[in-house]
Amino acid sequence: MSTLPTLTLPTLDGQRVDYTMTGPGEFSRPTGPIQSRKVYAAAHVVPVMTAENTPGSPAQLDWDATLAYRHELWSYGLGVADAMDTAQRGMGLDWEATKELIRRSAAEAAGVVRSGKYPALAGRSVRDLIACGAGTDQLDPATAPTGEEGLKKVLEAYLEQLQVVEESGAKVILMASRALAKVASGADDYLTIYTQLLKTAKEPVILHWLGTMFDPALAGYWGSDDVATATETFLRLIRDNESKVDGVKVSLLDADHEKQLRAALPDSVRLYTGDDFNYPELIHGEGEEYSDALLGIFAAIYPAASAALQAYDAGDAERGRAIMDSTRELGQHVFSAPTFYYKTGVAFLAWLNGHQPGFQLVGGLHSGRSIPHLAHTFVLADRAGLLRDPELAASRMRSLLTVGGIQ
Repeated sequence: MSTLPTLTLPTLDGQRVDYTMTGPGEFSRPTGPIQSRKVYAAAHVVPVMTAENTPGSPAQLDWDATLAYRHELWSYGLGVADAMDTAQRGMGLDWEATKELIRRSAAEAAGVVRSGKYPALAGRSVRDLIACGAGTDQLDPATAPTGEEGLKKVLEAYLEQLQVVEESGAKVILMASRALAKVASGADDYLTIYTQLLKTAKEPVILHWLGTMFDPALAGYWGSDDVATATETFLRLIRDNESKVDGVKVSLLDADHEKQLRAALPDSVRLYTGDDFNYPELIHGEGEEYSDALLGIFAAIYPAASAALQAYDAGDAERGRAIMDSTRELGQHVFSAPTFYYKTGVAFLAWLNGHQPGFQLVGGLHSGRSIPHLAHTFVLADRAGLLRDPELAASRMRSLLTVGGIQ
């Protein structure tokens, strides 16, 4: 038996410790479709390593690596949520690159369905494999007009993106809009815009409610800073358009609010948890009440997430919850404040596991976390069994420490 690597790592409190890796967990790909929960992992994008990956530069994506990562997620039985905030919408991924991402990912998903390549996806539709965000990021909120003209521009931008996603064959996720948050004067404006979008949509969509911890520009969404008041507006929209709502993704990091909202939803509408802090308890649920999932952290913990869901399918809910719980500390760390830099952790783990050639993100976002933060991410991922090749992960971690002047 080979000896596992030992590294000297910086700690969050400024110390250095010797850490011996524990090795990968025993996670296997499912042999059939996951049935117990409906889940999507929100995937990140891999840039061309020689591109100008700096703030404000147009995104240039490494399509082979980006699409291969989606195949990796599919092979574990998970759906992919693409062109979302995990893929850096509004944080480096421009609309032109987003359009190409939607088209390529959806075409790749259609190819997977046709080929029957993965037993874990047998009988699944393209919409089960891929859901994509439609937003308004063609508009610059800083220069967008206000009043009725501003609302008109927001609707036009949404409709353009809605059409792109629908034509690709992917399920639509209606993302929260920075521009709408700026121009809306109250709840009625949100209801007017979203009602028109739902009437236009050809098939049921997922509504996305993203909290300010993920994007401070979304303050007052649904017409109020008071969460209870905003929730009533949200529920009114859903109840009035129930047939056009597949589900809702809520990313407020408030487990009690999610449970209350879940109980208030019509029976036909799913709640896809977006709570990257409390997902184990929300997915586990209470009795017949549980959340499905659309999570950025699933793109980082997908082998463990798949194993947990397989346990639920096998009727071993206790084991499923235990596996989910084993990843909780990693999720809380990756999504720690400032939360919008969680993408850095997702890409970092992809790099450690050999899914991208370098540790970079578009827009320079790979610089969004400190080396001690990343070193702790390394430790927590290893303890959760999520560093699949310890020698590779250790080698890459050492190289980062050297570049950072720590090794």
